[in-house]
Amino acid sequence: MVETALIWDDALATYRFRPDHPLNPRRLELTVGLIRTLGLVGDEARPVLAPRPATDAELLAVHAPEYVDAVKRLSEPGARDLDGLEWGIGTEDTPVVEGMHEMAALVAGATLVAAEAVMTGRVRRAFNPAGGLHHAFRARASGFCVYNDLAVAIRWIQREFGARVMYIDYDAHHGDGVQSIFYEDPEVLTVSFHESGAYLFPGTGFIDELGAGDGYGYSVNVPLDAHTEDDSWRAAFSTLVPKLADAFRPDVIVLQNGCDGHVLDPLTHLRATTRLFEDLVRVVCDVADRHCDGRIVATGGGGYAIHTVVPRAWTLVWGVLCGEPAPDEIPERFVQAVREETGAPVPTTLRDPEDAFAPWPQRAEVEALNAQTVRYVLRRVMPLLTGWGLAF
Repeated sequence: MVETALIWDDALATYRFRPDHPLNPRRLELTVGLIRTLGLVGDEARPVLAPRPATDAELLAVHAPEYVDAVKRLSEPGARDLDGLEWGIGTEDTPVVEGMHEMAALVAGATLVAAEAVMTGRVRRAFNPAGGLHHAFRARASGFCVYNDLAVAIRWIQREFGARVMYIDYDAHHGDGVQSIFYEDPEVLTVSFHESGAYLFPGTGFIDELGAGDGYGYSVNVPLDAHTEDDSWRAAFSTLVPKLADAFRPDVIVLQNGCDGHVLDPLTHLRATTRLFEDLVRVVCDVADRHCDGRIVATGGGGYAIHTVVPRAWTLVWGVLCGEPAPDEIPERFVQAVREETGAPVPTTLRDPEDAFAPWPQRAEVEALNAQTVRYVLRRVMPLLTGWGLAF
């Protein structure tokens, strides 16, 4: 078993914009509840660590002072949506809510606690399921994200330890905020696997977004074709991630585990099953063991099938991070409670059955397009990372 900390407190479930907003914190409570029900946390090797709010200084390491001031002002009672539009706040995705600064600073602080635990050697891996808010920019909120907890933690790791950070993101949506903040930084390699921006928000993350200045070659994007299924996604990930890590040689991996690429997710067009997320994290753990003594700072991310996907996917992620795969069967008492809550059928196993979903009719075409993307990424990126041309 690998020493792995879960970062959690019920206060993290206060990150919420409105009752009908897609980013529903109930998914976090259900995830932690399922992990606890299965007995996968709480012992000496798998402690639960309490979060803390990020300080202003920690937030300002990546966010503009005027932006943090605006978030604080808009967090006060009576703030209006129109007052925040220049900062990306007050939109349908990221509305103004009272206490917004406090709730977002706590999420950022939770990912910092995960980074602190890993980098100081208290644990080898840590998981903050409330984190993963990868769309926030230096001076603009976007896509449900106010502060970029991932970037805050990465910057802290850089400043405190001088570490090279490999950021891996397999959320269905492009990790545009993290990429933007480190776009000119050769000490942070950002790698994003996502549904192509031709079909999905935020409309970015194309192959030619490679970085700028000294960071040219250190932004890697793998836009997957809509309707990508497990095998094609797994092939792209397992081909590229080890090669990129071998070239970059990270000191730590920061991993965003958005599970909105699942076939049941209501906001995307990808067709993954829960088995895929377990497989992808296993690849990352192998890379971390080889390059950085197993160090992984992991977060949640997107995931909008609140009852049927997110708790199962992130419980599988947690099991792999701990080095002890989760059992497949979900206890009946948990299934029954969720069924009563949602009023609809819910899965009884963590892993989707092999034949749970019919294959996409154009599977062969999708797989061919993704394979072509992988070959192109290798041709473009690897010479930049290694400093010499390679044939693939």
